Amino acid sequence: MLKLALAILIPFTFIVSAQAAEPSPIARYSAKAKFEDARDDLANAITNQGLVIDHNSHIANMLDRTGKDLGKTMRMYGNDQAQSFSFCSAAVSRKTMEADPHNAVFCPYTIAIYSPLSEPGTVYVAYRRPLRPDNTPASAAALKDVEKLLDTIAREALNLPAK
Repeated sequence: MLKLALAILIPFTFIVSAQAAEPSPIARYSAKAKFEDARDDLANAITNQGLVIDHNSHIANMLDRTGKDLGKTMRMYGNDQAQSFSFCSAAVSRKTMEADPHNAVFCPYTIAIYSPLSEPGTVYVAYRRPLRPDNTPASAAALKDVEKLLDTIAREALNLPAK
């Protein structure tokens, strides 16, 4: 039994270690949910942090509208079922830019929510991780705070447990 457990766990440990060494630039979570409920939960998760949503982009609507002009008819999402919310945190952003003024590129923060037509009933919440290969220790610490904020919001939106 121990040999079986080790045979299963050792390769898994390697996969986790390899992933930890090179994080994906995108963090993405999914859940079975109604899109409208999850979208409202995402908006609430942002405001629950004391933040104000600056902009709501209607990605699916834009693709449907511009697809006609381009002669494209493929629909990837249901009606208005791909959106993004942009927002900022004065406290987190200030700390991030004080650590390195070049971190301005990460503001505002954006989280996308979408439900592909190919996966009915599945809603994804995703964000770009604030990664910089040329980071200083102070900047890296500040950007970790940005990612923690984004991750907290994304998980709350889909009712996933906190890290």
